This record gives sequence, structure tokens and C-alpha cells, in this order.
Amino acid sequence: MNDGGQRRYGPLGRALVIIPTYNEAENIKAIVSRVREAVPDADILIADDNSPDGTGKLADELAAEDGQVHVLHRKGKEGLGAAYLAGFRWGMDHDYGVLVEMDADGSHQPEELPRLLTALKGADLVLGSRWVPGGRIVNWPKSREFLSRGASTYSRLLLGVPIRDVTGGFRAFRRETLEGLGLADVASQGYCFQIDLARRAVAAGFHVVEVPITFVEREHGHSKMSRDIIVEALWRVTAWGIATRAGRQPGRTSN
Repeated sequence: MNDGGQRRYGPLGRALVIIPTYNEAENIKAIVSRVREAVPDADILIADDNSPDGTGKLADELAAEDGQVHVLHRKGKEGLGAAYLAGFRWGMDHDYGVLVEMDADGSHQPEELPRLLTALKGADLVLGSRWVPGGRIVNWPKSREFLSRGASTYSRLLLGVPIRDVTGGFRAFRRETLEGLGLADVASQGYCFQIDLARRAVAAGFHVVEVPITFVEREHGHSKMSRDIIVEALWRVTAWGIATRAGRQPGRTSN
């Protein structure tokens, strides 16, 4: 991982917080309000996968009331990775310099966004991390903590990625970083999508920084975690690890 020591970073530019949604009607208004208060200069893109609970309609109402809130309506539930990729494309098409990943369910605290953006002034990618000193989780069952820690440890060791929280989804990218990750080749979802982008950033020599966050279990709705997401992450990470150890860097791009 590049230490970024001698690199001079340009200004960040406008920030876009991308919030994928599927059945988040109970959460969307509160999370948008908190983001707007925490980072008033940032815009928000709600990428809704045609939620049957009316999340998309609520998002449209929020956008009608606030010119800094935008909505991307997608045809159906295609997975977290596809939603973020669509959001990245939308953001880059609209000339944003910073693109942020953040969950809709309140597990990522909008009040911590300023720290991520401050750290990005001297980095290519900033990860909100649960597993570095100062990071913590609230109201998670031990089984979820074991799964998350285990997935990050397995990925870090197998892929040789020096990141403590490889699976975390609270992230701030410079536009140039995303342009260097080969996003057209990304097909992974869920946990695996976050691991994929992290390994691509490291392979490309980008300077990646982790800052501690507090991760809070959602209060409303249901987790999107599933057996299929876990299985996909396991086999993809294993395949990438084998390829890396064989001297190939799948998905590697140059900075």
C-alpha cells in the first residue's frame, strides 16, 4: 500500500454521498437529514432498487424539497455492488470530485463523515474502519462480529492486503481513484464488492487510509446479508488469492 508520503493531492471538489436503498422506508428520511446536517456542502444520491415498500417515492419527495438530494431509480434488486457502480457512474457524469459509500440503515454514522473527508485530503481512498484502534461496534451479536472479523482477516491474509476492515462499506473515494480501479470489470456484490475495490486500490498503488468509526446495528428493517452473499465472497476471495499467489493480479490497473 502506497504511503502517500511524497504525493501532492489536489483539492477534493464537490462530494456526493451515495446511499443505495432497498426497502428502507423506515430509515431514509432520518439518514438523509443527518447527512445534510453533518456535511451541508455535500450532495446525496439515493440509488433505489425499485423498493416495494415505497422508499423510491419517499426519496422523490426528499429530492423535491431539497436541490442537493437526487434519486437514481433502478429497475429492480440487483445487489449492492451494481447499485454503487451505477451511483459512481452518475456521480462522475455529474463532475463530482469525491464519491462516498454509505448505508441507509443508520449503521454508518453521518456525523463521522467530516473525519473521512478530512482524511481524504491526504489520501486516494479513506475507509471507515471498525477494526482499527478507536473503532467499535454497537449492538451486534457475537456471530455477526465473528463473521465480519473473520472475513476481513481471511481476505487480508489471502490477498496480502494491509487493511484491517476489508469488508467495510463506509468509504470516501477521490474521483481519480475510482477511474483507476477498472470498474468496468467489477461483477462482485455485497461483502465481496467491498473486498474487490479494496484489493484493486492496493494493487494499483493508491494510498489507502483507515479511520476509526462506530458501527451501530440497524434499528429498523432487516439486514440484507444472506448465505449467497457469504458464499460468493468466500469463493471469489479464494480465487483471487490463488491467482495472486500464482503471480497474477486479477483486476489490477495502473495508477
